[in-house]
Amino acid sequence: MDKQKLEIALQVGREGANLPFSIHLFDKVSSTNQILWNLLNQGAEPGCTVIATQQTAGKGQWGRQWISNDGGLYLSVAIAPKLDVTNGYQLTLATAWGIAKQLQESGIPTSIKWPNDLVLNRRKLGGILTETKVKQGQIEQAIIGVGINWANPVPETGINLKTWQALNDSKSIPSLEILAATVLFGIESGIQCLLAEGANILISRYLELLINVGDRIHHNDIAGTIVGVTHEGALRVCMETCEFVTVQPREIYFQPGTISLGYTANG
Repeated sequence: MDKQKLEIALQVGREGANLPFSIHLFDKVSSTNQILWNLLNQGAEPGCTVIATQQTAGKGQWGRQWISNDGGLYLSVAIAPKLDVTNGYQLTLATAWGIAKQLQESGIPTSIKWPNDLVLNRRKLGGILTETKVKQGQIEQAIIGVGINWANPVPETGINLKTWQALNDSKSIPSLEILAATVLFGIESGIQCLLAEGANILISRYLELLINVGDRIHHNDIAGTIVGVTHEGALRVCMETCEFVTVQPREIYFQPGTISLGYTANG
């Protein structure tokens, strides 16, 4: 990645932007989140950003390994949201919505799979990992980590953006630098929506891009339909009546990490 080209891309799209992005570029790191925590401990300010094209110890949600092959975009941004710790997962929802919306506006028909996956053609395009430091019940510092498949190899249930654009004769995002700028502006717009307009507006916009609404799942042998997401990021599922027992439909909630909606190889 070329830093000068990235700075030009950021300058072109600066209208209405607020974060003073301070860019640190690497070819390979252990984890962009970890490098950024180190920089924050050394006095870095909100807006500090670490970008790499390969990670050797990338992490996904709930401690899972994030396969970070060479050729992808791995990016972490520091923010100071001053958000109550009970609402911390809203940062992930906001980021997912903001990036998906920004990619859509750039000509890439991106959706969201609950809770934190970016999806293209119902295949995984990227994911988000949010880490926080809390003081007296408030989130004092947060790092938004994002991984996007650009030109890296992906599993059968994944997709990379460069291949998709070639197959669809698209030049919407012509370079890795443009992709990085698009993701940064997406993070910024998502967080701004949450902090300035509130969780109600954010959740309504998130649901507009969520591919899971209306999908049926099974829990304890009772069928249910996904109907939404709570303000805390839990999946809302309306349980259906049993064929042999008369019960009233009711909602149950699945916290992030307690259930996987999965992918299929054919999308």
